[in-house]
Amino acid sequence: MNVGILVFDEVELLDMAGPYEVFTTAARVLARSAPPDTPPHFAVCTLARRPGPVRARAGLRLWPDHTLADHPPLACAIVPGGVVDAELGHPDLMAWIRAQARSAQVLASVCTGALLLAETGVLDGLDATTHWEDLDALRSLRPAVRVQAGVRWADQGRIVTSAGIAAGIDMSLHLVQRLHSRELALRTARQMDVAWTPAP
Repeated sequence: MNVGILVFDEVELLDMAGPYEVFTTAARVLARSAPPDTPPHFAVCTLARRPGPVRARAGLRLWPDHTLADHPPLACAIVPGGVVDAELGHPDLMAWIRAQARSAQVLASVCTGALLLAETGVLDGLDATTHWEDLDALRSLRPAVRVQAGVRWADQGRIVTSAGIAAGIDMSLHLVQRLHSRELALRTARQMDVAWTPAP
């Protein structure tokens, strides 16, 4: 089950690293009871608009595994936040998000990644959330989105959005529960020492 996490210049580091850690930890936890040489249940990769490094908001340089054009088919596509102003202006990224909304089992966002989803129209008519500081920006950008305050994530089936930064960890554990099992989500949270409450 391929999980792809978008990265871009000025991405919020924990927005992408939190989900990365959740899904890779879930794969390790499962591997403990699997026969040797069993492929990981979750295969996690990072992807970007173009080849080469990107620099996260905190300055860390990231080297994505794939581009938008050459990644494997994704069961789960995750769009993190950060400073997204420049990304809103890239038609190829908007087209990719629309494509993932059609093809992936789940398209998810963390924090201001919801603004990128909203720009494409895939959140129209749906409940969605983002970082508390950016709720008004989400409302202004796309009035058709039913913006939810005070929740950690909003699950609308194929589209899931989370509140700010660390809420992406909670949402990702919820996605592990959806894509595999509640037991694995709880074991993953315990392995990570995360006090996860399985409710938004």
